[in-house]
Amino acid sequence: MQRLRSRRRRHAVLVPLIGLAACALSACGGGPAPAPGSLPAGRASATGGEGPYGGMTSAPADGSAVPGDASARPARPGAAPRTTPMDVYAHDRPGMLSPAVAGFPERVYVPNSESDTVTVIDPRTYQVLRTFKVDRRPQHVVPSWDLKTLWVNNNDGNSLTPIDPMTGKPGKPVSVDDPYNLYFTPDGRNALVMAERENRLDFLDPHTMRLQHSMHMPCRGINHADFTVDEKTFLASCEFSGHLVAIDIEARKIRAVIDLADGTTQRKGIQYGTTRNSRMERDIMAHDRMGHDSMRHGRMLNANMPQDVKLSPDGTTFYIADMAKHGVWLVDAEKLRVTGFIKTGQGAHGLYVSRDSQVLYVSNRGAGSVTVVSFALRRPIDTWRIPGGGSPDMGGVSADGSRLWLSGRYDGVVYVFDTGNGNLVRKINVGAGPHGLAVYPQPGRYSLGHTGIFR
Repeated sequence: MQRLRSRRRRHAVLVPLIGLAACALSACGGGPAPAPGSLPAGRASATGGEGPYGGMTSAPADGSAVPGDASARPARPGAAPRTTPMDVYAHDRPGMLSPAVAGFPERVYVPNSESDTVTVIDPRTYQVLRTFKVDRRPQHVVPSWDLKTLWVNNNDGNSLTPIDPMTGKPGKPVSVDDPYNLYFTPDGRNALVMAERENRLDFLDPHTMRLQHSMHMPCRGINHADFTVDEKTFLASCEFSGHLVAIDIEARKIRAVIDLADGTTQRKGIQYGTTRNSRMERDIMAHDRMGHDSMRHGRMLNANMPQDVKLSPDGTTFYIADMAKHGVWLVDAEKLRVTGFIKTGQGAHGLYVSRDSQVLYVSNRGAGSVTVVSFALRRPIDTWRIPGGGSPDMGGVSADGSRLWLSGRYDGVVYVFDTGNGNLVRKINVGAGPHGLAVYPQPGRYSLGHTGIFR
C-alpha cells in the first residue's frame, strides 16, 4: 500500500512537469486556455510505456520540429503571422456540440460483428438499452458528415444501416458493396467507402449512398485513414500489404505509396488495380480468424499491419498504429515520409485524441492495455492495463473527455476507462465480436467518418 501511495505521489508531481514541458515545446503560452470542464488526459508513469518498450522512440529522421510547435509549419505567402499554435481539434472541446446534434441523447452504439447486431448503451448509467439486428458482419458505426445520421457498416451484408441518433433506432438498409469502413470528404460532397476485400476506395453520394466513382488501390486491405490539415490529401492504411496510400481526393489520384517494411516512399510508376488478397487474407476478412492468442504471442500474418490513422493536433504528423509491429509509426504529413516509430504494446490498433489535444490514446489489442502517448514529447507517458487482460479495439472519447470507451473484440464486452486516472471503471457485456463502437454525440462541426473523427 505504501508503494502504491508513493507511486501516485510521483504521478501527481510528474503530470504538471510534463505539462510545463509540453507547453514550452508547443509555444502554448500565447494560445487559448483549455476549455472549461476539460479533464486531465491521463496519469504520467514513472517508467513510461509498457514493459521493455517504455519511452523507446526513434527521433524524427528529418530533424523536424516537435508536434505542437507552431513554427514547424510555414505560413502561406501573404498570410497574417500566426499568433497561436495550430490545433486541428480546436472545435472538439467539451461543450462544443454542434446545433445539428441538439437534443440527441448520449448513447454508445456497439456493432457486434459476430452476432450481426448493434447494442445501444446509456453512458450515464452503463446500462444496455436495446440490441437490434442488422445485416451480416457490422464493423463500424460512423457519424455522417452532417452529424444527423449514424451508419452501420455491414461488411459481409454489403449494406449500410442508418440509425436515427434522436431515437437510437435503425432504418432501412442501403445496398453498398463491401463497406468495411466509411469516411467523408471534408466538404461533405462524398462518402468514401473502404472496400477492404475489393482493394478499392469508392466515392458515393453522402445522402443516397449511390456509387459515383471507384479507385482501385495499389495495395491490399485498405481500411483506416485521416486527412491532412489542408483537407486535400487522404492518408489510408492497407493492412494486408503493409502500405500507406496518400490520395489526392479532388483529383482522385494517388500521390504516394509508403512501404512500411523499408520506410520508402514511391511517387512514380505506381501500379493500380494489380493487387489481390491472398486466400489467408480473405479468410481473415470473412471469419476474423486472427485470434487473440495469435496476436498476444506475436504470430502475425505480415511483418507490418497498419491500422488506425490520426493526424497530430498541429497538423505536421500522421500517427499510424501497426498491429504487427506493436506500436505507432510517425509520418511527415507534408513530405509523406516515415520519421519515427513509438513502441506501445502487442497489437497496437485504435488511436484517439484527448479532448485537450495533449495526448493520444493507443489501444493495444493483444496486450490488453492502453498506452498514453504525449504529442509534445513523442513518447509514452503512461499505460493503463485491463485487470486480467482483454482485447481493447476501437471506440471513442466521451463528449466531456472524462471517459474512453473501447470494444473488447475477443471478449464480448465494452471497456470504459477513466481518463483522469486510467482506471477501468466498467466492463459491459455486449454481443460477440464487438468492433468499431461510436460514442455519440461528440463535439465538432462536421464528421470525417470512422467511429468519430471530427473537425
